[in-house]
Amino acid sequence: MDPAGQPRKPAALCIGAQKAGTSWLAQMLGQHPQIWIPPFKEVQYFNHLFIPGHRKWIGWHYRQKPQEIRDRHAKRGIPVPPELDAYLDGVTRGKMFHNQWYKRVFAPAPPVALPMDFTPEYSTLPDEGVDYVAGFLPKARVIYLIRHPVDRAVSQLRMNLAREKRRPETLADWMAEIDNPVLYDRGDYAAYLPRWQARFPDMLVLPFGRIARDPQGVMDQVEAYLGIGPWVYSHMTDKVFANRNPLRPPPEAVAALVRRMAPQLAFLEDHLGPDFLAETR
Repeated sequence: MDPAGQPRKPAALCIGAQKAGTSWLAQMLGQHPQIWIPPFKEVQYFNHLFIPGHRKWIGWHYRQKPQEIRDRHAKRGIPVPPELDAYLDGVTRGKMFHNQWYKRVFAPAPPVALPMDFTPEYSTLPDEGVDYVAGFLPKARVIYLIRHPVDRAVSQLRMNLAREKRRPETLADWMAEIDNPVLYDRGDYAAYLPRWQARFPDMLVLPFGRIARDPQGVMDQVEAYLGIGPWVYSHMTDKVFANRNPLRPPPEAVAALVRRMAPQLAFLEDHLGPDFLAETR
């Protein structure tokens, strides 16, 4: 971190999708000396402006993340660097979520590094939100990771159940769970992808399954797209935030998800091709 850094805009965004490998990509790019990612990864700025329903939990995000960072240092027996401590205080106190605040978030990025915002919720912005991003960051590089719609929804459902410490007991309970619209909102590629491509036609769209099959190839693509040099990454084959919840929806619930996701599957095949769709899992 450069404690004397000047406020600046991010040069690149990773906009999602949730449960599609964004944390893995952040872990990889966080090792690269030409990339700088805020210590709490997800800035949640544009969705705070344009999706009012997110504001309550975004407040929780900013109340929790600084303490999580400090706790991680304590567990390792490493003191929090004074410049990091001051930075965390500075971006979480006073008036937040305005343009100057957003640029201050990226101020510590070294001059040689590209600041980058990893916030999967940005993919769900309405048209006016994406217009705003395009006007505010007209030269930004944008990366969107696509996971198979059914697999992504199942992963999100399992994560939500684990967080809420709930356990559906019957098939009827499971069928009620898959009625939750949040499972479909985060993976509505048919709505979100054209919206972003209309404003950022050169955005990089990557299939989730390629991360496991060819992580180096993925990073080669990302480096070329961002215009950064090659780097030797550690832990490329490690899963980040692997879901350890043993709960899995029964086959009947998964079959219902497949039926509901049919329009998304048809869109991906038509828009990106059958080979791309096959690589989403």
